[in-house]
Amino acid sequence: MEAMKISKRFFAFGILACIAIYVAYIKWHLDSKPVMGATEGVAESRGDKLNRQAVTTDLSVFYGIMFDAGSTGTRIHIFKFTQQPKETPKLTHETFKALKPGLSAYADDVEKVKEIFQASPFFVRDNCVSIMNGTDEGISAWITINFLTGSLDDPQKRSVGMLDLGGGSTQITFLPRTEAALQTSPAGHTTSFQMFNNTYKLYSYSYLGLGLMSARLAILGGVEGKPLGEGEELISPCLPPGFKSEWQHAEIVYKIKGQKAGEPLYESCSNKVAKMLYKKVHKTEEVKDLDFYTFSYYYDRAAEVGLIDQEKGGSLTVGDFEIAAKYVCKTMEIRPGSSPFLCMDLTYITFLLQELGFPKSQVFKLARKIDNVETSWALGATFHYIDSLNRLQY
Repeated sequence: MEAMKISKRFFAFGILACIAIYVAYIKWHLDSKPVMGATEGVAESRGDKLNRQAVTTDLSVFYGIMFDAGSTGTRIHIFKFTQQPKETPKLTHETFKALKPGLSAYADDVEKVKEIFQASPFFVRDNCVSIMNGTDEGISAWITINFLTGSLDDPQKRSVGMLDLGGGSTQITFLPRTEAALQTSPAGHTTSFQMFNNTYKLYSYSYLGLGLMSARLAILGGVEGKPLGEGEELISPCLPPGFKSEWQHAEIVYKIKGQKAGEPLYESCSNKVAKMLYKKVHKTEEVKDLDFYTFSYYYDRAAEVGLIDQEKGGSLTVGDFEIAAKYVCKTMEIRPGSSPFLCMDLTYITFLLQELGFPKSQVFKLARKIDNVETSWALGATFHYIDSLNRLQY
């Protein structure tokens, strides 16, 4: 692993910090041996059922470890897989742990990052550490969701799309039904990859600068990375009238202030958001015919206003976000409350989804877990990496 310089203002979508495959994985390629009665001592879940069903003389068992190392914390995923010869691996168990601090704590001591991974007892390849770009993260999340919903195992089953709204960027990834949809997409909006003897051609794009926090700054009229001058403040019709405070984004503190407009708060904020998004997002008609899962700030804001259960998630429409936005904005005209950005955030989400091509009737599914497995990009990235190791062996 080469030493890398980590900026204190690191806002990457996530770092593929390491995939460590146990020696059992290598042994799987050298001489597959029978594994009998492999089970986990936990409450029965989808993984346990797969364990019981997969007990055969040709069964192989191996593990993958993924470190999602972000700036403020590290999320560790340990996946246990079983596999029959020439079949897609089955996930039988996941162990998950979130730890702090994150990579920003090592900004002035990069060697100490390096030492931690070199001390690992697992199989760590030289290129196992990389900074993920938004498209890679979107693809990996797409793999995760479609594996957990069963469409990767069953080609006849309809695949689902993925929407993620982070702080700095937002991603959309789905499998178009027609080749024409791919051919008419803008340059850079399509990608293809191979995994377990299948080729997938996806529409996938990451809009840097349109994550929720960056969008806030743009709606307020600020410029990314540019501090305000002495006595300057950002004034917005999306904030409650009479509101005045400070807001920190990317280590810069901005003075912000609400603005009394001549029309209701939602309408004045809508105009501001529409202008900010003008011609920044590609609208594709095909998304109307597909099922989508949404994550991150889509989930958080929906839960905050009671559109979904905080723990279990749920389903909602673009129209539900719009109704919530109008209600919150109307309420904030009377009293700001404890979430002064909520009117702005919900209005932005409502317009962003419509700009991407989703009608107000479009239903989205929001979930942090499916069958008790985290719906993050980590599982998909692990799957893809395992397949690359598999191809190297042959």
